[in-house]
Amino acid sequence: MTLDWFSLLLVAAIALAAPLLFAALGEVISETAGVINIELEGMMLVGAFTGIAGALASGNIAVAFASALAGGVLVAAVQGIACFIFGANQVVAGIVLNILALGATTFLLVSALGADVTKSAVTLERLPIPILSDIPYIGRALFDQSIAVYLAYLAVPAVWWLLTRTRFGLALKAVGERPAAAESMGVNVLKSRWAALLLCGALAGIGGGLLTLGGLGVFTPNVTKGIGFIALAAVIFGRWKPVGAFGAVMLFSLVDAFQIRAQALGLPIPYQLLVALPYLVTIIALAAFVSRMRPPAALAINYER
Repeated sequence: MTLDWFSLLLVAAIALAAPLLFAALGEVISETAGVINIELEGMMLVGAFTGIAGALASGNIAVAFASALAGGVLVAAVQGIACFIFGANQVVAGIVLNILALGATTFLLVSALGADVTKSAVTLERLPIPILSDIPYIGRALFDQSIAVYLAYLAVPAVWWLLTRTRFGLALKAVGERPAAAESMGVNVLKSRWAALLLCGALAGIGGGLLTLGGLGVFTPNVTKGIGFIALAAVIFGRWKPVGAFGAVMLFSLVDAFQIRAQALGLPIPYQLLVALPYLVTIIALAAFVSRMRPPAALAINYER
């Protein structure tokens, strides 16, 4: 009984972690280059909306995720224009974009989708891996998921390799720590930051698309419900490293899966406390460890020659 409960908890946690993981890995790349994206929530929200819109328009899941990716990149591009071209404060621009994303998607939900607002779009199907998916207790959780969930976990070593084993990744680290010194060595600071920002938008958009296209296939206002901020916290808690961010995402996802299972089982705990539990864990984790963490030296500082 206990092991079966654990198995169901793990299944939910693995699935819940995938959207968070895409966004967190994108933010790791961006913050490594010195660009903070408070609007990560907005990137995911717009990605969720454009993903559903693409799915309803085409009926093709690949087009739907391409649309979600484009939505995230669009928000990232607006952030880049505001900060890199007009010199806006990165934090302030991110807050404004979050408000804009929430308002725009809520408005367009009815005005653009119209009669399709409650229509269910095409969604991802599970892709069980033979033999491995039959492993007791963990097989269903690890090897009976959609292709997007598998890709989310494969993205962890991919991003680690990108940042630590490629010239592009080393250039991003230099830009995030000492942009003036990086430029003196021939690194184009602005291009590097643009690349990191747009890559973050693409991954966050995919994560947002997975929220809707990996489930019921319906977009609702504020469907992200703050998980973009949890992804931001995971990056900090994970010390701006892909593997660390992965560990933080799994912690938060396990807590989220627990509160869902606890409500389903009718445990004698106020549901308001259960719903708030993932956010409480996020706050406690940051409060306990943030003083020991050192972000990239040039994080959130616009570079001018």
